Amino acid sequence: MNTIQRVYSSDRSTWVGDGFPTNSMLPMHEMGNATSPFLVMGYTGEYQFSPTDHQRGVGMHPHRGFETVTIVYDGEVEHFDSKGNKGQIGKNEVQWMTAGKGILHAEHHSKAFAKTGGTLDMVQLWVNLPSTAKMTEPRYQELTEANIPEVKLDDEHGIVRVIAGEYTQNDQTLSGPALTFSPMNVLDVRLNANTEHSFDLNPNWNTMIFILSGEISVDGKTYHSMQTLYVNANTSAVKVNTLSNAKLLILSGEPLNEPVVAHGPFVMNTEEEIQKAFTDFRNGDF
Repeated sequence: MNTIQRVYSSDRSTWVGDGFPTNSMLPMHEMGNATSPFLVMGYTGEYQFSPTDHQRGVGMHPHRGFETVTIVYDGEVEHFDSKGNKGQIGKNEVQWMTAGKGILHAEHHSKAFAKTGGTLDMVQLWVNLPSTAKMTEPRYQELTEANIPEVKLDDEHGIVRVIAGEYTQNDQTLSGPALTFSPMNVLDVRLNANTEHSFDLNPNWNTMIFILSGEISVDGKTYHSMQTLYVNANTSAVKVNTLSNAKLLILSGEPLNEPVVAHGPFVMNTEEEIQKAFTDFRNGDF
C-alpha cells in the first residue's frame, strides 16, 4: 500500500482583506472526517509587501465553533478580539485562538512590518472543536519562539518544532505548548537537503503533510511546494527523503467522527446551530 493516499495542489489564490493572499491548502468544500479535526488551511506563500503607512489586514469579523491557528514563518501580525485580547507575533511564532461560543477578531500587519514592508510567510489553520466544546468560552494563546520546543534531528537532518501534541526522538518526548480540545500533533519541520527521516504516526489518526517549500520524495514519488499530502489510513510511519531543503507542516489528529456543517465563519454540527449562530451574531451576543 502506498503511504500517500492522494495529493492536493492549490488551484486558486484569493485575498483575505488586503493583507493576506491565501492559497487554499485544505479546501473548504472537502471539510469532513477525512481531515478531522483539521478543517481548512490557507497559506500566503512568501509574499512581498511594499512599505506603507497603512496596516493591511482584515477588520473585525465573527467566528463560532472552531479554532484559528496562525503560524508566522516570516513577517509580523497583530491580533485584537472582542474579549480584549491583544497580541503581536513574529517569525516562528503562533497565535491559537479558540472562537468557542462566539468571538469577533481582527488581524493586521504590525505597524513596524507595514512601515518597512517585507516578506509575509504565514499559514492559518482552522481546527474543529468537538460538539462538547463548540460553545466553550473563547480563549487566546500566544506561543512565542521561546516557548515552542525544538528538537535537532540526528545526523544534522534538520529540526522539528512542536506546536501542539508530542514528538519523540531517541526516547525523549517533547510536548508542545498549545492547549487543545482533542488529541493532535502540529509539527513545524525543517529538513536539510539530501536527508532521509522517518516520522512515527498514530495509525488511527488522520495525517496530512503540507509542503511549504522544497522538494521531497515518499515511496520514490516526488512532491513539491504548495502540495498537501494525505497519508493513508493505518500508516504507522512515513519516510521522507529530501531533494532540497524543505519546510513542512505535519498535521496529525484523532478524528472527531461528528457531523460538520459550515457556513462562512461558523462551523457547527447541525443546520439549526448554524442558524442560531447567525441569529446570535445579529443580536450582538458574541
